[in-house]
Amino acid sequence: MGKGKRKVPGLNQSSTADISFILLIFFLVTTSMDTDSGLPRRLPEWNPDEIEQEMKIKERNVMTVQVNKNNEIHVKNGVVNRVIDISELKDLAKEFIANPDDNPNLPVKEDYDIEGYGVVVTTVKHVISLQTDRTTNYQIYFQVQHELSKAYSELRDAWAKKTFGRPYAQLDDKTEQPIVRGMYSNKISEAEPKQYGTAQ
Repeated sequence: MGKGKRKVPGLNQSSTADISFILLIFFLVTTSMDTDSGLPRRLPEWNPDEIEQEMKIKERNVMTVQVNKNNEIHVKNGVVNRVIDISELKDLAKEFIANPDDNPNLPVKEDYDIEGYGVVVTTVKHVISLQTDRTTNYQIYFQVQHELSKAYSELRDAWAKKTFGRPYAQLDDKTEQPIVRGMYSNKISEAEPKQYGTAQ
């Protein structure tokens, strides 16, 4: 005669939820909550002249490149404000990025510390804002991107030859190339495509 299976007594879990709830309340009551407190800072006095000067500096640091639905390229910076041919874009971008003559209408040149090299004077805060229309032709868009990238490449190449005696492509990619990229950082900002109509 076979033995019958023995029933294993189960644990009484009826009070588990009650215990969990009590523990939750205990931790909520005993835990200290950090509260944000204000910092003891005095706001600077309002100076409209300084604000106006800052706005001018920011404006001169931005070059806007708009491509409208007719695939016209409109460039605006402190020197140029007109529709241009694609063949002009690279040289205009190079002049804007480098500001070789320290033009007060082009980006501000200031000291910039490049890790592993030292302090250089460059337009560290410049920005090229690329804005396209939703119906812009892809071929024109890529041509514009190519010309802007070429402007950075040529500036890097020239500075690499002047500083290291070799073109950028021949520099060490771990030590020397980052230094050159720090001098001329790629700062192309792309806005979401909009409906521009014809260029102004």
